[in-house]
Amino acid sequence: MSRARQPPLVTGISPNEGISWTKVTIRGENLGTGPTDLIGLTICGHNCLLTAEWMSASKIVCRVGQAKNDKGDIIVTTKSGGKGTSTVSFKLLKPEKIGILDQSAVWVDEMNYYDMRTDRNKGIPPLSLRPANPLGIEIDKGRFPQKDLESLFPGMSADFTSENFSAAWYLIENHSTTSFDQLKMAVVNLKKQANKKNEGSLAYVKGGLSTFFEAQDALSAIHQKLEADGTEKVEGSMTQKLENVLNRASNTADTLFQEVLGRKDKADSTRNALNVLQRFKFLFNLPLNIERNIQKGDYDVVINDYEKAKSLFGKTEVQVFKKYYAEVETRIEALRELLLDKLLETPSTLHDQKRYIRYLSDLHAPGDPAWQCIGAQHQWILQLMHNCKESYVKEQKGSNALLHSPMLDLDSDVRPSPISHLSQTASLKRGSSFQSGRDDAWRYKAPQQVVFVEKLTKLVVSQLPNFWKLWVSYVNGSLFSETAEKSGQMERSKKNARQRQNDFKKMIQEVMHSLVKLIRGALLPFSLREGELRQYGGWEMKSELSGQWLTHVIQTVRLSSESLTALEIPNDMLQIIQDLILDLRVRCIIVTLQHTAEDIKRLAEKEDWVVDNEGLTSLPSQFEQCIIHSLQSLKTVLDCKPGEASVFQQQKTQEDVCQLSIGIMQGFIDCLEQLSTKPDGDIDTSHLSVDVSSPDLFGSIHEESSLSSEQRLLIALSNCRYLERHTFLNIAEHFEKHGFQGVDKITQVSMESLKELDQRLFEMYIEFKADPIVGSLEPGIYAGYFDWKDCLVPTGVRNYLKEALVNIIAVHAEVFTISKDLVPRVMSRVVEAVSEELSRLMQCVSSFSKNGALQAKLEICALRDTVAIYLTPESKSSFKQALEALPQLSSGTDRKLLEELLNKFKSSMHLQLTCFQASSSAMMKT
Repeated sequence: MSRARQPPLVTGISPNEGISWTKVTIRGENLGTGPTDLIGLTICGHNCLLTAEWMSASKIVCRVGQAKNDKGDIIVTTKSGGKGTSTVSFKLLKPEKIGILDQSAVWVDEMNYYDMRTDRNKGIPPLSLRPANPLGIEIDKGRFPQKDLESLFPGMSADFTSENFSAAWYLIENHSTTSFDQLKMAVVNLKKQANKKNEGSLAYVKGGLSTFFEAQDALSAIHQKLEADGTEKVEGSMTQKLENVLNRASNTADTLFQEVLGRKDKADSTRNALNVLQRFKFLFNLPLNIERNIQKGDYDVVINDYEKAKSLFGKTEVQVFKKYYAEVETRIEALRELLLDKLLETPSTLHDQKRYIRYLSDLHAPGDPAWQCIGAQHQWILQLMHNCKESYVKEQKGSNALLHSPMLDLDSDVRPSPISHLSQTASLKRGSSFQSGRDDAWRYKAPQQVVFVEKLTKLVVSQLPNFWKLWVSYVNGSLFSETAEKSGQMERSKKNARQRQNDFKKMIQEVMHSLVKLIRGALLPFSLREGELRQYGGWEMKSELSGQWLTHVIQTVRLSSESLTALEIPNDMLQIIQDLILDLRVRCIIVTLQHTAEDIKRLAEKEDWVVDNEGLTSLPSQFEQCIIHSLQSLKTVLDCKPGEASVFQQQKTQEDVCQLSIGIMQGFIDCLEQLSTKPDGDIDTSHLSVDVSSPDLFGSIHEESSLSSEQRLLIALSNCRYLERHTFLNIAEHFEKHGFQGVDKITQVSMESLKELDQRLFEMYIEFKADPIVGSLEPGIYAGYFDWKDCLVPTGVRNYLKEALVNIIAVHAEVFTISKDLVPRVMSRVVEAVSEELSRLMQCVSSFSKNGALQAKLEICALRDTVAIYLTPESKSSFKQALEALPQLSSGTDRKLLEELLNKFKSSMHLQLTCFQASSSAMMKT
């Protein structure tokens, strides 16, 4: 039907450019007969009908919306004239960005300014708070086309709030004709604006005055409308709904800016806290300064700082100050103990003794002769070592109920750390009071033997250097260089030192032997003789330490050996420590492998039966990761430090490690067999699921509440296949990478056991699936008193064969659901069993009639053609024997009938037989 009026035509728009929500006047022809005739108005592709106000057939007033296009036509659509055209266009300008904390006279659509995913928690860029004209001089725009500027500055922007802002582009676009003097004035204006205070809300009210007037007019119109309608049209108060809407709008506004204002309050709080830190930095830095001054030996400075802190904060009630002042008191108390220990236990010069006496006021160091001091220090070190052992043995026996199991792992919240930096310096070698609460917690969690070795080696490393240096000073006479009144006394000292060299060597050896035997008594008691065990042992060995703790002990002993070697002590005196390290390394490897074997046995409890798109559960990956983690934990143990021998240098060690490795692999194989053969009730499948990316064509097996034994066998077979082709080879590479001996033997034995398990599980599955299908063939063939000698002309494949095919399809579906890679292997065996049974049945028939032979050949050919991609030499031979047992078809009519019936069968069961139509080359991979 033709329209009564011409389509609308827009011939003018004023203004012809502007930002979103600009009010424009549209002029043209045939713009409608009235407000109801106007049904569409788009500017730059945005629907502006909501704000349109029809004035006349040649004039419409509206506001430009949030259009995506920068420039576009003005299209008017009316009921009477349809969709119109336009001879003019409107250019949409990008509005100036308003920061989320800026005041604005109009509502700002934040979605067009900020990415709410990325900008939600970001601070406000400083540039977003600057005015639109930052230079404060006249702007001269439009002399250069926008496209030319975009090509001249690719990837840049003239918007000074943008990350890609180009100053050159901004000046060319806005100040191309500005003189240099004006630009200098602009710099001054820019500096003023940077320091200019906010003029307040009045400026924004003035700038948006027209908006306020429009809002006032709208409210007045609403009020008049409500007054005109009266209360009969409104339930309750006539302004109640309006009041509710305004309240919801107010609450929404508060919610929108709650997060921003909260971040501002948080920033103010942080700023105040930083001011407090700066103002009272003396107290906050005092604990660290005390430690540093103690390390430097500036005890006078420590005491002065402490007195100052005590006078300022000794009686404070502020909790933060009290906390830091308590830390100062803790360190000062530790310093008191440190100075007392240094005076009584540590060899020091007479000058140092005087300083310590001055600090402690009533303590002295006896001025014993040099050799007596060396002898006393030697006995004191030995006594310290034995006292250390006795204290830990006594603590172990008396506090066993409070201690953790020795099989504790290192993967806890509090871990043992090397000797702290405080104890590395001479001034804090016995500063045990400086140990942090973390060290105390570690000592509580760690096995007593480990803590003892840490303490013992720390003791020796901290005392023996001073002991050695004291001997060196004694030999060269420097002990008496400041106090000797005659040079003859120094010469006599050197002479006595030369005569006592052998005695001092015996002292060092005695210390080394005591250190090694005490560690052996705690960790390797079987390596000591019975008499030595009574002297150096005494530990309650309920269970052996884990490999991780032994690794930590080895690292501790290694560090001690390195520290002693750095003292230039002869290597023959330290060889006994190297022998101890070797025995600890061997024991650590054995224990770690034993614990790994136990962990592997427990993997069966972690099987969740979650099958990925390759038919695998997480069990093989967990097994491999368990082995890798175990080997990685042994890396530092297997690596040889300078002066150390290989752990595999002894044949017995090689054999033990090889057998343990084989046991680990065999343990996992036993775990697989246990999981695949246990009764249904023994397996928890409540959390069973399948990978969402698995191409499951027949429905997920995990929709059931539990797995059948056949499904578990398939999953185990899939895992075995992956283990043979990937996991075991990867583990062998890791064994070789870590220097294990006999890796070929480990791999060979493991592969043989895995293949045996795979074959057993495969035969079990074939027995579950193939036997019912094979057993149903003979009853199905002779159902209804069927006789090969007396049967009707074939009309198609009988139901028994269709039923057998459906059962085979069910097997295919079940296997395909678990693992596509197992389909050829399983289907080939099932087809072999079915073809063998069919051949046997055909050969048992004494004679066939013409129709019987045709029927038999039809069914044999149908089955053979259907499963052609899964035929093996054995199944092909069975089908051939079955066909040879039949009389030959001599008539062309019979052969044609056979072909027609075959085509009919394939056509009628096309959907069911789809699973047998995959590419042969892809499906026959094994």
